[in-house]
Amino acid sequence: MKKELLMASALVSTLGAASVAQAVTATTAGSLKIGVEFESMDAGTDTNNVKDQSNFNISLSETTDAGTTISSSFEIVDESTVAADDDNAIKLTFTDGSALELLNAGNAAGTHVVAVPGAGGEQGVAGTTTNNAPGDVDFGATATALGVEWHSAADFLADGLKMSASYSTDSGAAATATARLDSSWGVGATYVTTAGDTTLTIGGGVADSETSTTGTQPNSDRAGFNIGISAVTGDLTVGVGYGDGDTLISDDLTQANTEVDGSVLKAGISYVTGDITLAVGISSGEGSDGVFGTAGTTDDSNDSTSASVTYAVASGVSAVLGYTTTDAANEGVSTTDGSGSAWYVGATMSF
Repeated sequence: MKKELLMASALVSTLGAASVAQAVTATTAGSLKIGVEFESMDAGTDTNNVKDQSNFNISLSETTDAGTTISSSFEIVDESTVAADDDNAIKLTFTDGSALELLNAGNAAGTHVVAVPGAGGEQGVAGTTTNNAPGDVDFGATATALGVEWHSAADFLADGLKMSASYSTDSGAAATATARLDSSWGVGATYVTTAGDTTLTIGGGVADSETSTTGTQPNSDRAGFNIGISAVTGDLTVGVGYGDGDTLISDDLTQANTEVDGSVLKAGISYVTGDITLAVGISSGEGSDGVFGTAGTTDDSNDSTSASVTYAVASGVSAVLGYTTTDAANEGVSTTDGSGSAWYVGATMSF
């Protein structure tokens, strides 16, 4: 028994020493957003909602003797319901600046979406119809958890150019009546250059996938492209982005397997003056939807305009006033469900 206790003590002390000597470097960041939203629907009762959202992000990294950096991260999110974000890939960054993400890598077409300025705040107009107009320019970029993504080093092939390529495969699970993603691929690129006092960023990507189901097959799998450009001149930022492609809705209990052929246009402008940031953004999405095997003939649409004023109260603390107005249509017919306006007044504390 004495020998076993000695061995156990030695093992514990060894693991303890190893954990100290080989501990990775951890950094943290996060934010707390709290405010109130006043939502006014074109039909129905006006509502007031308290928005209480927080997130805590932990980034982990360490560099091997050969110079390769191994990193990952995870996030704890509290938006009324506590949840953990486990889309945490293992990333290997090599000495030449290139990198490889393993597992939960995502789709390269989404990696290079250009950031378009948009209004701050947590305001929005809720809707319950089967309006399937997409809202993000990379809606066609999808991937399974079993994926990898390669990132080039900076200035790849040309000054200011970076590229990525990704591939994901299926889990081997049997196909069911609900559409299941079998595999996907994507490529994307970002190019940054200057023109006088203006910094231009141009980016985009292309994605495609394969889907299986035991029922009727969709006419098109999830696929599409996105492209965008932003220009920064001093305190002024202007941007525009566009996405086009196909997506599928197969896990919504209120709808049958649905295929959507859609597009999204986003544009925005922001200006910083002292401690105040002014921002305006627009979004226009259209989607023609139908059950698998039957293409839609009329469009759903969702058009919104948002504006905000953000004031830096102190280091890491901002006050936000935001406004959004939305017009929605379902199957080509304007609808009050999903149409209306919303205000938001709140504060954000970041670290």
